[in-house]
Amino acid sequence: MAGAQDAAQSAQATPSSSTPAHPATLSPDLRKQMESQGERIDAMRSQIQAQMQQLEDMKKALAQQEQDYRSLRKAVGLDVLDKQRAGNVSAGGANASAMPMPAGDAVAAAAPAPQDANKPVGQAPPTDNRPPEVAPIFDQPGVLTPKGKFILEPSYQMGYSSLDRVALIGYTVIPAILIGLIDARQVKTTVQTATVAARYGITNRLEIEVRVPYLWVHTDTISREIFTGSATDRVFTTSGHDIGDIEATARYQLNDGGPDKAYYIGWLRFKSRTGRDPFEVTTDCVQRCVENATGTGLPLESPTGTGFYSLQPGVTWLYPSDPVVFFGNVSYLYNFSRSNVTRNLVLSGKENLGEVKPGNIVDVSVGMGLALNEKASISIGYDQSWIGAVKQNGKTAPGATRLLQGTLLLGGSWRFNEKRTLNFTLGVGVTRDTPDATVTVRVPMMY
Repeated sequence: MAGAQDAAQSAQATPSSSTPAHPATLSPDLRKQMESQGERIDAMRSQIQAQMQQLEDMKKALAQQEQDYRSLRKAVGLDVLDKQRAGNVSAGGANASAMPMPAGDAVAAAAPAPQDANKPVGQAPPTDNRPPEVAPIFDQPGVLTPKGKFILEPSYQMGYSSLDRVALIGYTVIPAILIGLIDARQVKTTVQTATVAARYGITNRLEIEVRVPYLWVHTDTISREIFTGSATDRVFTTSGHDIGDIEATARYQLNDGGPDKAYYIGWLRFKSRTGRDPFEVTTDCVQRCVENATGTGLPLESPTGTGFYSLQPGVTWLYPSDPVVFFGNVSYLYNFSRSNVTRNLVLSGKENLGEVKPGNIVDVSVGMGLALNEKASISIGYDQSWIGAVKQNGKTAPGATRLLQGTLLLGGSWRFNEKRTLNFTLGVGVTRDTPDATVTVRVPMMY
């Protein structure tokens, strides 16, 4: 009994191993180990908070980069962004792409920069102040030739016109100069023009151009003899081919445009009279002359020029508005007068017409271009010209009136490569004084 009581007292006096120890009863080594673990936990918490703050900063940087990317895509267009991507640090340097930047790359780009981050990396894309390219449908191009580059542009144009009166249809919008007795009822004219144009870029803002045309003209005139009781229509056919009027043009880009900002290009064109003019050809007075008449005024051979020098200043404008480009022209063509003008009559010989001056021309055109992809684009536009009446010896020539020419233009362009492009234009006349249809094919080639 005494032994059992001693064992029970000994068990009560010994502390249980499962009872937590008070810090005061811990050993110094164990106390230091617990304090060290607490400090590490606090440090980990601080590190997690710092990383969360860094992630928030990265998200903001990524949002800013996406906004800058959208602005850049709008500024240069999807089809030319890849060509101007060199040196874009945030998008991967010289091998950058027009596709959006992966999130991983964006986070890496927004990560803390190394010590030499202030040093320039790569090369920024060059600023392109040239207007955007569209399918050309007007005579005056909107994109100038780069500095030191040469563009050779062969072209072919065919125009057909059917009118109820005599009119001289050339490859320009110079009005007909027909002075004398006219008995024509209907005129059908086909004009084919092969042209070689050469353009050279003196600077990135200035270019010069020379155009040399060669024309084939065929005209069928359906009419009746005047001063007779004939009820039979007769067909009078003329044709001719020769060099046309050579032109020279200078163009200068007036400003630096951009997205939602128009480009303006001023130009000045001079037209010579190298082609065979209406006064050089012989006027019919054999096959169709009748008694007491001096001639019908119909030439035996079709002229290929206008016979007058002309000077034409104008302004071309382009307004990029993603995804289309609006463009147009405004110009004024002044025709210089000629003195002591004569024409050749078969029976009467030379006939003095005195001073002759064609009417001046105000031309306004507007269009819209849309790029379908990196190779194809289409354009639609309208061109309208107001043509003054022909003056003879200071007075309006007999039978001369003012003319209004309006043409609806549809065009397309296919880009073979950076130096070769095929352009096609269809013009449909919307007024009686305008050729019924005109088809133009051009192939500019850069060297």
